[in-house]
Amino acid sequence: MPFSEVVLAPWLLVLAALVAAGVLGLALAQRPWRALLADGGLQHRWLAASVAVLLMWQLRAQAVDWLTLHLMFTALLVLVFKAPLALLSLLVVNLAMVVTGRVDWPLLGVNYLVTGVIPALVMVVVWRLVDRFLPDNLMVFLFVCGFFGAALSTLAAGLAAVGLMLLGASDAHALYQALEYARFLPLLMPSEAFITGMLMSILLVYYPQWVATFNDHRYIDTK
Repeated sequence: MPFSEVVLAPWLLVLAALVAAGVLGLALAQRPWRALLADGGLQHRWLAASVAVLLMWQLRAQAVDWLTLHLMFTALLVLVFKAPLALLSLLVVNLAMVVTGRVDWPLLGVNYLVTGVIPALVMVVVWRLVDRFLPDNLMVFLFVCGFFGAALSTLAAGLAAVGLMLLGASDAHALYQALEYARFLPLLMPSEAFITGMLMSILLVYYPQWVATFNDHRYIDTK
């Protein structure tokens, strides 16, 4: 549920931008561009994924001018590229939305927080729990990370958008509309989960080496 027009208090926009910038700084501190520079194939996959996500973001439902509903693909990017590169990709996508005029520029920080930082952090937690505590099983990884993780990250993003409206909505009617939009989250969650799980299934079968969070030796070769 990203924002497309300013309906939040200025102090909240600044706070959200600072939080998003802080998390982005931590991601960039890991120097994810080194992997891109060292691997030409990864460059092509990352650029193609970023462009594909940008195009998919154009398919959105918008009943009011200031709020949109669309699939995010954040969970998929995190699973395929890991969080630092995924956050870099989502920054590029959000910047492109601002440059093309689809989103007002003051919303860059808050939208990056909602569509990138929060769902990415949720996906990382899910992946870490699967990696540490669950059995080394391909189907466990696929269903818990690919399906459940994607649904949970979508829920977190939607609740974050609603929470921001509760904290600093500049219009009471806009807050009511945001709460109404929250009722569509149960429809977005299975859609995001299905597409993420389907694409992950294809990648794990044909190109498991492309999925950075997946250890094919651990999950396949040792079975």
